Amino acid sequence: MEEFLRGEEVSFLVFSDGSRVVPMISVQDHKRLGDGDTGPNTGGMGTVAPSTNMSLDVHKQIMQEIILPTIKGLDAEGRRYQGVLYAGLMMTDAGPRVLEYNARFGDPETQVIMARMKSDLVPVLKGVADGQLGDVKMEWTKEPAICVVLAAGGYPGEVETGKEVKGLPALKGVPDLMVFHAATALRDGKVVTVGGRVLGVTATGQNLDAAVQRAYDAVDKIHFEGMQYRKDI
Repeated sequence: MEEFLRGEEVSFLVFSDGSRVVPMISVQDHKRLGDGDTGPNTGGMGTVAPSTNMSLDVHKQIMQEIILPTIKGLDAEGRRYQGVLYAGLMMTDAGPRVLEYNARFGDPETQVIMARMKSDLVPVLKGVADGQLGDVKMEWTKEPAICVVLAAGGYPGEVETGKEVKGLPALKGVPDLMVFHAATALRDGKVVTVGGRVLGVTATGQNLDAAVQRAYDAVDKIHFEGMQYRKDI
Protein backbone atom coordinates (compact mmCIF):
# COMPACT_ATOMS: atom_id res chain seq x y z
CA MET A 1 0.00 0.00 0.00
CA GLU A 2 1.31 3.46 -0.86
CA GLU A 3 2.32 5.77 1.94
CA PHE A 4 0.01 8.76 2.44
CA LEU A 5 2.06 11.93 2.05
CA ARG A 6 0.81 15.11 3.68
CA GLY A 7 2.18 18.48 2.58
CA GLU A 8 2.32 20.89 -0.33
CA GLU A 9 3.42 20.03 -3.86
CA VAL A 10 6.43 21.49 -5.65
CA SER A 11 7.36 21.05 -9.30
CA PHE A 12 11.13 20.78 -9.76
CA LEU A 13 12.34 20.86 -13.38
CA VAL A 14 15.90 20.45 -14.61
CA PHE A 15 17.82 20.24 -17.87
CA SER A 16 20.06 17.16 -18.18
CA ASP A 17 22.71 16.28 -20.77
CA GLY A 18 23.06 12.78 -19.33
CA SER A 19 25.67 13.59 -16.69
CA ARG A 20 25.36 17.27 -15.83
CA VAL A 21 22.20 18.93 -14.56
CA VAL A 22 21.05 22.56 -14.63
CA PRO A 23 18.00 23.27 -12.45
CA MET A 24 15.23 25.63 -13.44
CA ILE A 25 13.46 27.85 -10.92
CA SER A 26 11.11 26.07 -8.51
CA VAL A 27 7.37 26.20 -9.16
CA GLN A 28 4.36 25.61 -6.94
CA ASP A 29 1.33 24.15 -8.72
CA HIS A 30 -2.28 24.34 -7.55
CA LYS A 31 -3.92 21.06 -8.55
CA ARG A 32 -7.41 21.24 -7.09
CA LEU A 33 -10.20 22.81 -9.10
CA GLY A 34 -11.57 25.11 -6.42
CA ASP A 35 -10.35 27.84 -4.10
CA GLY A 36 -8.73 26.62 -0.92
CA ASP A 37 -7.64 23.37 -2.59
CA THR A 38 -11.18 22.04 -2.81
CA GLY A 39 -12.88 20.00 -5.51
CA PRO A 40 -11.43 17.36 -7.83
CA ASN A 41 -7.80 17.08 -8.89
CA THR A 42 -6.88 18.63 -12.23
CA GLY A 43 -3.85 18.95 -14.45
CA GLY A 44 -3.15 22.26 -12.72
CA MET A 45 -5.21 25.41 -12.17
CA GLY A 46 -2.34 27.81 -11.66
CA THR A 47 1.30 28.19 -10.70
CA VAL A 48 3.64 30.50 -8.82
CA ALA A 49 7.39 30.86 -9.31
CA PRO A 50 9.40 30.75 -7.19
CA SER A 51 7.66 28.26 -4.95
CA THR A 52 6.58 29.80 -1.67
CA ASN A 53 7.72 26.74 0.30
CA MET A 54 11.22 26.26 -1.12
CA SER A 55 14.34 27.37 0.76
CA LEU A 56 17.91 27.30 -0.57
CA ASP A 57 18.74 24.39 1.74
CA VAL A 58 15.76 22.36 0.49
CA HIS A 59 16.73 23.18 -3.10
CA LYS A 60 20.21 21.75 -2.44
CA GLN A 61 18.71 18.70 -0.74
CA ILE A 62 16.48 17.97 -3.73
CA MET A 63 19.43 18.24 -6.11
CA GLN A 64 21.77 16.07 -3.99
CA GLU A 65 19.30 13.43 -2.79
CA ILE A 66 16.82 13.15 -5.66
CA ILE A 67 17.80 14.70 -9.00
CA LEU A 68 21.51 13.88 -9.28
CA PRO A 69 21.14 10.26 -8.04
CA THR A 70 18.32 9.76 -10.56
CA ILE A 71 20.41 11.00 -13.51
CA LYS A 72 23.46 9.00 -12.36
CA GLY A 73 21.32 5.90 -11.81
CA LEU A 74 19.86 6.10 -15.30
CA ASP A 75 23.34 6.51 -16.77
CA ALA A 76 24.64 3.52 -14.79
CA GLU A 77 21.82 1.39 -16.26
CA GLY A 78 22.74 2.46 -19.79
CA ARG A 79 19.75 4.80 -19.98
CA ARG A 80 21.60 8.09 -20.41
CA TYR A 81 18.91 10.76 -20.11
CA GLN A 82 19.18 13.94 -22.15
CA GLY A 83 16.24 16.30 -21.93
CA VAL A 84 13.96 17.90 -19.37
CA LEU A 85 13.31 15.94 -16.18
CA TYR A 86 10.30 17.07 -14.17
CA ALA A 87 10.01 15.79 -10.60
CA GLY A 88 6.68 16.23 -8.87
CA LEU A 89 7.48 16.46 -5.16
CA MET A 90 5.54 16.57 -1.91
CA MET A 91 7.10 18.77 0.75
CA THR A 92 6.44 16.78 3.93
CA ASP A 93 7.57 17.32 7.52
CA ALA A 94 10.19 14.63 6.85
CA GLY A 95 11.50 16.44 3.77
CA PRO A 96 10.81 16.27 0.01
CA ARG A 97 9.31 13.04 -1.33
CA VAL A 98 8.92 12.07 -5.01
CA LEU A 99 5.36 11.69 -6.30
CA GLU A 100 6.17 11.29 -9.99
CA TYR A 101 8.67 11.89 -12.77
CA ASN A 102 7.85 13.29 -16.20
CA ALA A 103 10.22 13.33 -19.17
CA ARG A 104 8.96 16.71 -20.39
CA PHE A 105 8.17 20.28 -19.46
CA GLY A 106 5.16 20.73 -17.17
CA ASP A 107 1.93 22.57 -17.83
CA PRO A 108 1.15 25.13 -16.38
CA GLU A 109 4.62 25.19 -14.76
CA THR A 110 6.43 26.11 -17.98
CA GLN A 111 4.44 29.31 -18.40
CA VAL A 112 5.93 30.90 -15.27
CA ILE A 113 9.38 29.40 -15.97
CA MET A 114 9.50 30.99 -19.42
CA ALA A 115 8.22 34.30 -18.04
CA ARG A 116 11.26 34.48 -15.74
CA MET A 117 13.91 33.04 -18.09
CA LYS A 118 16.39 35.70 -19.27
CA SER A 119 18.66 33.24 -21.07
CA ASP A 120 18.14 32.21 -24.68
CA LEU A 121 16.52 28.76 -24.57
CA VAL A 122 18.10 27.51 -27.82
CA PRO A 123 21.72 27.24 -26.57
CA VAL A 124 20.44 25.43 -23.48
CA LEU A 125 18.60 22.84 -25.57
CA LYS A 126 21.63 22.48 -27.85
CA GLY A 127 23.81 21.86 -24.78
CA VAL A 128 21.36 19.17 -23.67
CA ALA A 129 21.42 17.50 -27.09
CA ASP A 130 25.21 17.74 -27.52
CA GLY A 131 26.04 16.59 -23.99
CA GLN A 132 27.70 19.95 -23.29
CA LEU A 133 25.46 21.43 -20.63
CA GLY A 134 28.49 22.37 -18.53
CA ASP A 135 29.13 25.26 -20.91
CA VAL A 136 25.66 26.73 -20.41
CA LYS A 137 24.86 29.55 -17.98
CA MET A 138 21.24 30.18 -17.02
CA GLU A 139 19.96 33.63 -16.04
CA TRP A 140 16.60 34.35 -14.41
CA THR A 141 14.75 37.55 -13.63
CA LYS A 142 14.20 38.37 -9.97
CA GLU A 143 10.53 39.23 -10.48
CA PRO A 144 8.11 36.46 -9.39
CA ALA A 145 5.58 35.11 -11.87
CA ILE A 146 2.07 33.72 -11.61
CA CYS A 147 -0.13 31.80 -14.04
CA VAL A 148 -3.91 31.57 -13.67
CA VAL A 149 -5.58 28.85 -15.74
CA LEU A 150 -8.97 29.60 -17.29
CA ALA A 151 -10.82 26.32 -17.72
CA ALA A 152 -13.92 25.35 -19.66
CA GLY A 153 -17.24 24.54 -18.05
CA GLY A 154 -17.37 20.93 -16.89
CA TYR A 155 -13.58 20.60 -16.48
CA PRO A 156 -12.01 18.26 -15.33
CA GLY A 157 -14.90 16.09 -16.46
CA GLU A 158 -16.75 16.31 -19.76
CA VAL A 159 -16.09 19.82 -21.03
CA GLU A 160 -18.14 22.29 -23.04
CA THR A 161 -16.37 23.37 -26.24
CA GLY A 162 -16.98 25.78 -29.09
CA LYS A 163 -17.49 28.78 -26.79
CA GLU A 164 -16.24 32.12 -28.11
CA VAL A 165 -13.41 33.68 -26.10
CA LYS A 166 -13.87 37.44 -25.76
CA GLY A 167 -11.62 40.19 -24.43
CA LEU A 168 -8.22 39.06 -25.74
CA PRO A 169 -7.57 42.09 -28.00
CA ALA A 170 -7.72 44.40 -24.95
CA LEU A 171 -4.68 42.62 -23.50
CA LYS A 172 -2.43 42.94 -26.53
CA GLY A 173 0.74 44.84 -25.67
CA VAL A 174 0.15 44.91 -21.90
CA PRO A 175 3.62 44.88 -20.32
CA ASP A 176 4.77 41.91 -18.22
CA LEU A 177 1.75 39.87 -19.32
CA MET A 178 1.40 36.86 -21.62
CA VAL A 179 -1.75 34.89 -22.37
CA PHE A 180 -0.82 31.35 -23.41
CA HIS A 181 -3.34 29.51 -25.58
CA ALA A 182 -3.80 25.89 -24.53
CA ALA A 183 -7.16 24.68 -25.85
CA THR A 184 -8.32 27.22 -28.41
CA ALA A 185 -8.93 27.33 -32.14
CA LEU A 186 -9.60 30.06 -34.69
CA ARG A 187 -12.94 29.52 -36.41
CA ASP A 188 -14.55 32.06 -38.72
CA GLY A 189 -12.26 34.74 -37.34
CA LYS A 190 -13.21 34.00 -33.73
CA VAL A 191 -11.19 32.33 -30.94
CA VAL A 192 -13.20 29.42 -29.51
CA THR A 193 -12.61 26.80 -26.82
CA VAL A 194 -11.69 23.25 -27.87
CA GLY A 195 -10.68 21.60 -24.59
CA GLY A 196 -10.48 21.71 -20.81
CA ARG A 197 -7.73 24.14 -19.81
CA VAL A 198 -8.28 26.95 -22.30
CA LEU A 199 -5.85 29.77 -21.42
CA GLY A 200 -2.93 30.41 -19.09
CA VAL A 201 -2.88 34.06 -18.03
CA THR A 202 0.71 34.70 -16.92
CA ALA A 203 2.14 37.85 -15.34
CA THR A 204 5.28 39.06 -13.59
CA GLY A 205 5.68 41.85 -11.07
CA GLN A 206 8.11 43.54 -8.69
CA ASN A 207 6.72 41.27 -5.97
CA LEU A 208 4.24 38.43 -5.80
CA ASP A 209 1.31 40.68 -4.87
CA ALA A 210 1.95 42.87 -7.92
CA ALA A 211 2.16 39.84 -10.22
CA VAL A 212 -1.08 38.44 -8.79
CA GLN A 213 -2.87 41.76 -9.26
CA ARG A 214 -1.68 42.08 -12.87
CA ALA A 215 -2.76 38.53 -13.72
CA TYR A 216 -6.23 38.85 -12.21
CA ASP A 217 -6.76 42.29 -13.79
CA ALA A 218 -6.20 40.54 -17.12
CA VAL A 219 -8.48 37.65 -16.18
CA ASP A 220 -11.28 40.16 -15.50
CA LYS A 221 -11.13 41.25 -19.15
CA ILE A 222 -11.54 37.72 -20.56
CA HIS A 223 -14.83 35.91 -20.84
CA PHE A 224 -16.29 32.77 -22.36
CA GLU A 225 -19.41 30.86 -21.42
CA GLY A 226 -18.79 28.44 -18.55
CA MET A 227 -15.33 29.90 -17.74
CA GLN A 228 -14.01 28.78 -14.38
CA TYR A 229 -10.78 29.59 -12.54
CA ARG A 230 -9.30 29.79 -9.08
CA LYS A 231 -9.22 33.15 -7.34
CA ASP A 232 -6.53 32.22 -4.83
CA ILE A 233 -3.45 31.39 -6.92
